[in-house]
Amino acid sequence: MTQTLPILDLGTEFFAPVAGGAFSDPVLRYRNQKQAVFLGLDKMTDNEWVQHFGNFQPLENNLPQPLAMKYHGHQFQHYNSELGDGRGFVFAQFLKNQHLFELGTKGSGQTPYSRRGDGRLTLKGAVRELLATDYLAKQKVLTSHTFSIVETAEKLVRHDEPSPTRSAVLFRLSRGHIRIGNFQRALFYQNKENIFKLMDYSLKNFYPELPAASDQRTKTEMFFNSVSLRLADLCASYMVAGFVHGVLNTDNMNVSGESFDYGPYRFLPYYDPYFTAAYFDHEGLYSFGRQPPSFLWNLTQLREVLNFAEPTADLSHLNNTFALQFNVFFTSRFFKKLNLKPNSVSSEIDLLNSFLNLSPDYYSPSEFPVLNMNLMNKAPIKEISQSLFFANIQKIIESFFQDLYQNKSRNFETAFLQMLNWTQNNLPTTYFSDETLNLIHEHTILLRQLNETQIKSREQNLVIDEIEKIWDHIDTNDDWTWINHRLS
Repeated sequence: MTQTLPILDLGTEFFAPVAGGAFSDPVLRYRNQKQAVFLGLDKMTDNEWVQHFGNFQPLENNLPQPLAMKYHGHQFQHYNSELGDGRGFVFAQFLKNQHLFELGTKGSGQTPYSRRGDGRLTLKGAVRELLATDYLAKQKVLTSHTFSIVETAEKLVRHDEPSPTRSAVLFRLSRGHIRIGNFQRALFYQNKENIFKLMDYSLKNFYPELPAASDQRTKTEMFFNSVSLRLADLCASYMVAGFVHGVLNTDNMNVSGESFDYGPYRFLPYYDPYFTAAYFDHEGLYSFGRQPPSFLWNLTQLREVLNFAEPTADLSHLNNTFALQFNVFFTSRFFKKLNLKPNSVSSEIDLLNSFLNLSPDYYSPSEFPVLNMNLMNKAPIKEISQSLFFANIQKIIESFFQDLYQNKSRNFETAFLQMLNWTQNNLPTTYFSDETLNLIHEHTILLRQLNETQIKSREQNLVIDEIEKIWDHIDTNDDWTWINHRLS
């Protein structure tokens, strides 16, 4: 059965078989039972779980050996040909409704691509990633999910946290790990065949609902346009969530359109376009407000690869198209989060419905936002952006963020909660001007009446102080109740 796994069809040009590290005294700290049910792995005992996800015993009828992916990439816009999976690997793959799902590791030991690293992950880093994926999923961001955390006995030395510190192996469930950097590696070696192979693999496993292309030019255009569309929505979801990834390098950007790999991330404590997450981002390249141009810059690198492989493909409209897509996705997500929809004239009803269908339901318990590319491709994005209702709600957004920017004591996520309470229950808000409230009153109506539980779901935030507080309980007293409460 292992021969049917998609990754094996790529071949060793794209990965290297590796062995997981040998870790002492593994202790299970977190198992994602919900996702285990999804994969059919929920019947494992905790001991069996540790054997697979702490000691890397292969799953039955799956990959017989872990595979470290080979890729290059731009890091802070400087090309690096010495990358690859340095502390992680692909461990297993699953096909569900034609879509690929993959278990990959972080902190699983050294590989041929570790360079000078030890291939390990701190327990704090694992806890931070668990918190990020859980909260982003609740914010309807298309994200990987933390599947497992196993603490090990090794003591690690790190320069950015008190050392020696505790170590862990993390498993993530994602929709695959084909980065823009995988394509860049094929360009580096001037290998058109490998570029097409990666493109075929990505279309089959990440975009199975798309129609088959009749020729290579059409396929290339369809693939690039689909990746651009997905990444425009991903970027919009970051901005509505107040999320700063911190390291938007091309090797951290999946062509599936899924967010993954959370290192020095931050959530905005207050609205500030210049807010950065990484202490080493001295120029603010990946600050909150520069995330859209960073996504666009990375897509430009993918376009360069695809134009090399298929020069006849017309990929020239990226800049204008991405800006338009991002703006419409951002606006749709913004209003869905506030449970509002624009007022529109009868002639715009079809456009309005299409606009609302672009974003997920923020008050549904589902953690998997809509992936269907046919739905996204059919949306008349240009026409939506030119509609009267869209022009009116752009004024609301501008006024909303002007109010927040003028007073940095106003918590970013609390602003959405206050607005929600004002529209739903007419509760007073100290965050917003009369101008903003009048615009909302004039140009929007409720999507539906929310109950108290749905409104309370917006009360969470994940600013750095909250993360440090949760970690302190674990580090000081080995008290996991705080994080378990947070995840419930």
